[in-house]
Formats: sequence, structure tokens, C-alpha cells
Amino acid sequence: MIYLDFSATSPLDPSAKKAMLEVMELSERRLLGNPSSLHTPGSRGRDLLSSARKSVANLVNASPNEIIFTSGGSESNNTVMNIFDSCPIFVSKIEHPSVLAPAEEHAEPLYKIPVSSEGVISLDFLKEKLDFLLESSPKKKILISVMTANNETGVLEPLKEVSTLIKEYREKGLKKLYFHTDATQAVGKIPLDTKSLGVDYLTISAHKLGGPVGIGALFVRTGAPYKPLILGGEQENKRRAGTSNALLAAGFKAVAEKSFSTPKKYKEVAKLRDWLASEILRELPTAKILTAVGIEREGTKETIVGREAISSEQSSKGELSLSLERSKKTSRISGGDHEGAQSTAGVSRGALRSARLDDDRNPTEVSRSEKDSDSSQYGKSSNRSEEIASRPSKSLPNILNVSFPSAEGESTQLYLDLAGFAVSTGSACASGDLEPSHVIMSMTGDAEIAHNSVRFSLGLDTKKSDLKKLIKTLKPIVSRLQSISTIKLKEQP
Repeated sequence: MIYLDFSATSPLDPSAKKAMLEVMELSERRLLGNPSSLHTPGSRGRDLLSSARKSVANLVNASPNEIIFTSGGSESNNTVMNIFDSCPIFVSKIEHPSVLAPAEEHAEPLYKIPVSSEGVISLDFLKEKLDFLLESSPKKKILISVMTANNETGVLEPLKEVSTLIKEYREKGLKKLYFHTDATQAVGKIPLDTKSLGVDYLTISAHKLGGPVGIGALFVRTGAPYKPLILGGEQENKRRAGTSNALLAAGFKAVAEKSFSTPKKYKEVAKLRDWLASEILRELPTAKILTAVGIEREGTKETIVGREAISSEQSSKGELSLSLERSKKTSRISGGDHEGAQSTAGVSRGALRSARLDDDRNPTEVSRSEKDSDSSQYGKSSNRSEEIASRPSKSLPNILNVSFPSAEGESTQLYLDLAGFAVSTGSACASGDLEPSHVIMSMTGDAEIAHNSVRFSLGLDTKKSDLKKLIKTLKPIVSRLQSISTIKLKEQP
């Protein structure tokens, strides 16, 4: 099996396995006890936790006392939302369900920040609503939660710009304005520094780093509000009840230490990812790239987003190039709007279902979406977020999300699985959900693009030979699905 689903979970790293086997041996020999116990075996357990806490803290430039061990990313995210119960909460429309669901439960009110066709949040929307709260509720506790990088497309959000905005509004009078980021996908792939980012809360999950499933961490800046989600014990300095897991913490420590150097290594992974994107476009020119990727051509760097090419010179001006020259032919590339791993063992859903329109979209957005839906599959693609300033975005180095017109994503995934490739569609946490990806829908407003999308997520051990095999296998699968689809491809302009 060629594994290309690292964003769903990473295979257990040998260093984590070795560390946990050593702890298991200590436990078997009665040399390791409950870290809350006062005897020597318990003290050994506390030492293991303390050491792991330091390593995780160092990974994101935090103090050890600012790190709370949890069961994983979902618990960390739920904990933060619980702190802001009955308070105004901002979340981006493309957040992970473990942010969106508890935010719906706790927020009063909830503001969903729209995103551009690239998946980048609207800072103008954020400013507009903060101005309103400054006028109406200056003394309220407020949370802004924006993920570091999206789990479906890999898009990086402008966290430093959000942090700067928060500082400005604190000075204006919103003294209780706080910032959370879900960094589950980004930790270990790009450098992260809680101090330079200016965040108050940051979510981490060990298994995304090659650590064990079942342990994560929540960074809570000293002085930031906190309320335990799980009650009934004094573990984690009275911040999270439940017997501390020294075994999993040992595995977490090992990969946290190893992850200090991995962002540099992921630069090579980015080159492989970009090569894969260019090969997909060469072999399947109707494909729609939903991730910001770079392609080297004639000494210049281009970013392909939604099958638009953005040169480095144009990127600085925020302009979009509408065509990309491929080998001897020049193909016109249509403009485009552009996570997780939904591993579905079932067969194709068949006919595509119509997408439900968000209740909070204004009539202009709705009418534009309905009007542009006729131009999918994929001629001139929709752009229902024209009011949001679109600019070239960056993405994680290992994620590539592609939508193949008239080839349903689950069917593509299923055939690739039978051929020995593990890829994904949608979010692993939403596996079995028949609705189109809320991420792709928020970006494009097009249910067909969302249903037809497939995510390839690479790891440090992914080889170019693996990707060559993928391309060789992918092309006939997609072509076959397109040939039997009742939805016909539109000619490219």
C-alpha cells in the first residue's frame, strides 16, 4: 500500500514506538506507577510527564506550565470553546468540526468568518464585526478562533495579521479579546512560535506528528482565561481531570523533539507535491487544483490555485495570470474558486446531491452561487466571494487537493484503494457524511467541485516513484469515471 493520507494520521514513528516500549517495560516490572501517587514508581511517572511537557513546550516556544495534556486535538478545541460559553465567538467557515460544533453550542452569538476562493479568511469581515462589538459590548469576553492551516486544502491563514488586529482592538477597548488557533495540521511542518504568533490558545495532536493516537496538548498563555472541560480530578495542575498517561506522553515527547527539524525537510516534500500537481494537470488537464502549489517554469515561480497561474511578479501585485503554458501547447486555464481524510469503504453515491445554501449568506451571494452553478464541470468556475479580496495564498508543503470533473471523489478514492493507494476525500472526522465538504463549499459554493475532490497528503518518506505510480494509476481511473458519468464535461475555453 502506498500511503498518501498523512493528514488523516501519520504512521507511528520508530522513535515514538521505542520510547513507549521502554515505558511499557517499566510498567511491566512494577517500576512505573500512577503519576499522581507519592511513591517512587509514581514519581517516575511524574518525571516522564514533566520531561514530555518540556519537549512539547519547546516545539512551539512556550513555557512548560502553559502546556496541558489532553486526549487529542478535538478535546483541546472543545476545551477552548467551553471557556467562552455564552460569549461572542468568531470562527472561520472552514474550521475543523471539533471547533465548529462546540462553537455552535457555546457562542452567543457566533460569527462565521467567510473565506476567499483560496480559503483565506476575510479580515474586513472581522474588522466590521469587531467594530460592532466595540460599540455594543466592549466589556464582554470574546474569542477569535482561526486555524493555522486547513486540513483539506492546506491553506495557511494570516495569523499574524489577525494577531495584529486583535492588539489594535484591545487598545481601542476590547480588553477581553482572545485568540485561538488549531495548529493540528501545521505543527512539525512549518515553524510555529506562540510568542511571535501572539496566540492565547493553540491546539496540538501527537498522531499528526507520527506520535500515538490518544494524546494531544493545549497551549494556554499565562494569564489567559481557563475553565476545565473535564472535572473530577486535580491532574494537569487542576486543569484537566483524568489519570495522566505517561506511556502516550513518552511517545509524544519523542516525536516533539524530532519535529524541531522536520519543517526544513518538508521543503523537499513541497517540491514533490508541486510536481504531482503539475503532472496531474498535464495528464488530466480538466482537473481543478484546490491547493496553492508552486510550479517552476522557465526560472520563475508560479502558484497554481484553482487552475489559475500566479507568477511571483504578479503575486506581489495581487494579480492573477489566466493561462499556463504547458510544454508545446498553450492551454487556457479557467479562473477558479478553490482537507482530513474521509476514508469511505462504501460505493459511489451516484447522482450528485444539491448543496444546501448557508442560512447566513446574503441574497447577493445566494443568487451568484445559483447563477454560477451552471458553469461547473469545469468551464468558467464560480467565484461567489468577489466581495472578499482575493490574494495569492500559501499552503502546507504536503497537501494537495484536486477536484476531477465528472468523477466523484469517493469513487476515485475507492478505485485507488483497490489499486493500492490510500488517499482521502473530505474530513476523516466526518466519514460517512453524505454532505459535500463544508471547506470546499465555503470556497467555491459548488457542490460538484466539493463532491469530486480528492486529497493527497504526503509524508517525509514519500518517494517520487510512489507518485509516478499514482499518476499512472490515477489517469485511467478518472478517465473511466468521466466516461460513464451522466454529467458531461464542458469544453475548456
